[in-house]
Order: sequence, then structure tokens, then C-alpha cells
Amino acid sequence: MISSNTLRTTVADLPPAYFALVMATGIVSLAADLLGFWPIAVGLFWLNLVFYAVLWMLTLARILWFPGRLVADVGDLRRGAGYLTTVAGTCILGSQLVILRGAYGASFVLLLLGFGLWAFLIYAIYTTFAIGAHKPSLRDGINGTWLLATVSTQSVSVLAGRLMHQFPQQEELIAFLALCMFFVGCVLYLIIITLIFYRFMFFDLAPGEWSAPYWINMGAVAITTLAGAILTENGLGSRLLAPLLPFITGLTLLFWSIATWWIPLLIVLTVWRHLIGRVKFTYSPEYWSMVFPLGMYTTCTVVLARALNLDFLLEIPRWFVYLAFLAWALTFAGLVKSIFRSFFTSSDETSAPHSTA
Repeated sequence: MISSNTLRTTVADLPPAYFALVMATGIVSLAADLLGFWPIAVGLFWLNLVFYAVLWMLTLARILWFPGRLVADVGDLRRGAGYLTTVAGTCILGSQLVILRGAYGASFVLLLLGFGLWAFLIYAIYTTFAIGAHKPSLRDGINGTWLLATVSTQSVSVLAGRLMHQFPQQEELIAFLALCMFFVGCVLYLIIITLIFYRFMFFDLAPGEWSAPYWINMGAVAITTLAGAILTENGLGSRLLAPLLPFITGLTLLFWSIATWWIPLLIVLTVWRHLIGRVKFTYSPEYWSMVFPLGMYTTCTVVLARALNLDFLLEIPRWFVYLAFLAWALTFAGLVKSIFRSFFTSSDETSAPHSTA
């Protein structure tokens, strides 16, 4: 049994972005469902329910036991945006409930929770960033987690878009929410990616500074593509969306193109980090931020191909999904190994005889 000291240490050191585990597992599950891997999709869904519940328990424990640590993380430009994974994780789980279970009522509750979390966190985090003292330089302060602003915003749009036809009396209101969040997410991406690209090009980049969250450079535009494709699919029956469909479709294809452009560069830089920079592969929660974009690109490409009747695009996700499966499996194996290492270490320390003077 894990000792209370180990549990408190785990809670105290819980990374703000750990809900990326839920994001990654959820989107790989949805990708599996789209491509006919039903047992994998369902298995990951039930596993994701466990992840979501456990992470919320750990988060609530951190709020109660270590509020000072939590508040300090919110104001940390390097870590604070990680809390937005709670929004994306909530909404992606909601999408799983819609697609895999048809549980529209529960999904609507998660939409309300996700939007509420988004409204609170997006302003709390970026207000704290804006007014905080002793800020790091752009080189040291910005990283891929900043793009969780886009990911969290678009996750609300995705879930709202999937639910708009399920609640006819609120259909236009839900469509309005989905559309506005889609537009906000688009603009946030353009602002933040400009800063990240500037950091890449005009400051030194050591192998150790290139980390898995930079894969969100692609994941953020992939989820933007998914949000736009869902609006395109569902927009014909909407008074609000129908006149805007050509514009939405153009934006959606634009962002899919950007996501595709990022992939070779991200692969090259990842190889450079580990093979040339000799940074070892050791499990870190940040690797879920690399799994998520792989699953999201698979999913968004399938939905885009379906929305625009571009069947030739389906060849990409048919192969890409295996990369997403592999990345998820390896990262999950790292998580399990990390948990067992913590368990046995704590057990050994507890059972070790104490010397006497």
C-alpha cells in the first residue's frame, strides 16, 4: 500500500497539465472508433473514465492540501497554461460519451462544466501572467503549453458542435457557442504560434529545451480542423451556420494544411533532440502532449474527409492511427512503470529497518 507521505508528495508535485492523459486517451479512442477498431475504442473509453476520476481526486486534494503550490503554478508562465488541460479533457470525454455511448445528457453536463472551467481558467491564468512581476524572457517563458488556450477553446466548440442537433430548442444557442469558440480558438492560435515561431528562429534552442509539448503546435491546429469540420457537417440545417459555411470550410482546410505542414518539422526536431542531442527517453507526463496531437490529427482528417467528400484523404489516417496507437501504448507503459516504481520504492522505504543509535 502506498504510504501517506508518497501520496502527499504525488499530490504536491502533480503537474498542472496531467489532464493531457485524458485528452490523449480520449482522442485515440475516438480515432479508433472512426477507423473500425471498436474494442480499442471502448476499452480506452472505460480506462479514460478512471483516469478522469483519479485526476480530479488528485487535483481536489491538491487544492485542499497545497493551495499555495497550486496558485504558484497558475502564475508560472512555463506551467500555468497546463491547467487548461482540465477543460480539454472534460470536453473530449464528453465527445466520447456522445460518439460511443449516445449519452447526450451526460455530455451536455460536461459541456457546461468544460465551458465554465474555460471561462474561469482562461482569464485567471492570463490575467495572472499579465500582472505578474519578475517575468522570464520570451525564450524562457513561452513553450507549447501556451497553445492549450487554443486546444481548450476548440474542445468546447467540438463538443458543442456535436450536441447542437440533440437539443432542438437550444440548437441555435449551442451552434452560436460552437461558432464563437471556433473563431476565438483560431485567433488565439495565430497570436501564440507567432510568438513560438519567433522564439524558435531568433533564440538558441538546445536539445533539452525542445520538449514534447511543442507537438501541440500541430495538435492545436488539428483540433481547430476538427471543430471546423464538425461545424461544416452540421451547419446546413442551422440559420446561423448555413450562410457562413464557405468561410468556415475555407478556414478549416487552411488549418488542416498548417497541421500537416508541422508534422515533418516536429519529427525532425524530435529526432534531433534524442539522437543528436542524446536526451534520453524517460517517462514524463509531458509525453501525453505528444500522443494527443497524433490522435487528433488522425481524427480530424477522417472528419474533414467526410465533411468535404474527399475520400482520398482517408489514406492518411488509415496509416497514421497506428502511430497514435504506438505512441499511446509506449507512454502508457511508461506511466505504469513509473507508478510501480513509486509503489515499490515507498514500500521498501516503509519496510526498511530503522537503525538505532
